[in-house]
Amino acid sequence: MKIHPLIEDTATLTEFCARMAKSRFIAVDTEFMRENTFWPDLCLIQVADEHEAAAIDPKADGIDMKPLLDLMTENDEVLKVFHAGGQDIEIVHNLTGKTPYPLFDTQIAAMALGQGEQVGYSNLVDQWIGITLDKGARFTDWARRPLDKRQIDYAIGDVTHLSRIFPMMLDKLVKTGRGDWLDQEMERLGDPSNYVTEPCDAWKRVKIASRKPEVLGRLRALAGWREHEARNKNLPRGRIVKDETLGDLAMHPPRTQSDLAKVRGLSSSWAGNDIGARMLAALENAQPMPAELMPARDDRKPGLGKDGALVADLLKLLLKIRAKESSVAARLLARNEELDLLAAGVRTDLAILTGWRFDQFGRDALDLVEGRLAFAVVNGRMKMTRTEDVPQLPV
Repeated sequence: MKIHPLIEDTATLTEFCARMAKSRFIAVDTEFMRENTFWPDLCLIQVADEHEAAAIDPKADGIDMKPLLDLMTENDEVLKVFHAGGQDIEIVHNLTGKTPYPLFDTQIAAMALGQGEQVGYSNLVDQWIGITLDKGARFTDWARRPLDKRQIDYAIGDVTHLSRIFPMMLDKLVKTGRGDWLDQEMERLGDPSNYVTEPCDAWKRVKIASRKPEVLGRLRALAGWREHEARNKNLPRGRIVKDETLGDLAMHPPRTQSDLAKVRGLSSSWAGNDIGARMLAALENAQPMPAELMPARDDRKPGLGKDGALVADLLKLLLKIRAKESSVAARLLARNEELDLLAAGVRTDLAILTGWRFDQFGRDALDLVEGRLAFAVVNGRMKMTRTEDVPQLPV
């Protein structure tokens, strides 16, 4: 494979992207920093197909990233391959308002092939091509310039290995008939709504014990205010105010700005500065949470009761059995919260009751809940048995 020097100008990038646009797929990875910012600070993008690879420096003077971003979001003939690509996709969305399409995530594919849940990139490379990665540059400062050869070689390796692994993985998915399983997962991963948090919805990120409309209304106002502050200052949310402090303020709102000096987690200067005044204004303008926006109660526990909780435990045992039998990561088949809802009587809007998940697991899960399937021990081994096949003990 040809490895190009670091691309630092628009003309070279345009030529490279023109060649990539003729490929059937490209492997993509990014290096970024976000410890001290709200928005991820994109520092490097690596791209490879089956024949060539390059790293592109988005911080290079005068470089226009449009050719690459267009390739990612406007060219639907080229498959974009990521590994655990959520944050990479988020960066593209931040820059363009769009997500890469079509896309493929090798971490999700590994789950479909029974290689574990959330398999790391190093393990993936070791499992598929027997290479042990040097992790020495993993925690490097990617924002610092100039980048040295070791950093660039490390970054390029992420996509050169991925470009080798993807065709092998795709071939195995086709042979096992599991390629179609991933379509829904990739659509979900690429849904732009996953990468947008409106300030009015920011409160949903914050855990709080209360369900009082007044408290949640204050939390909604405070979280929305913090979201605006963090974006405008390009600082992490927690650098403005930590979640637990927001919760305390929503539960026990100060009466005056001077009271902010007594709030744990806030600097005493907030009692008289502008940011403290803006936060207090948000609190004072807060309205009780409207009924239609109130979060649903967690029916997974109180709605189950003792018997329902036992049924949920049986469903989780069934999930382990079916995942082992089919060599699929259990998390790809079903999530625990879905099993709890099924045990509680929910029959709509559950992924396990549609598509391939229903065929692989959902049908049996439903039969177990509704009494058509039972656990049995045969020759010392546990198996699933249809209830009509279970021998009846004499009365």
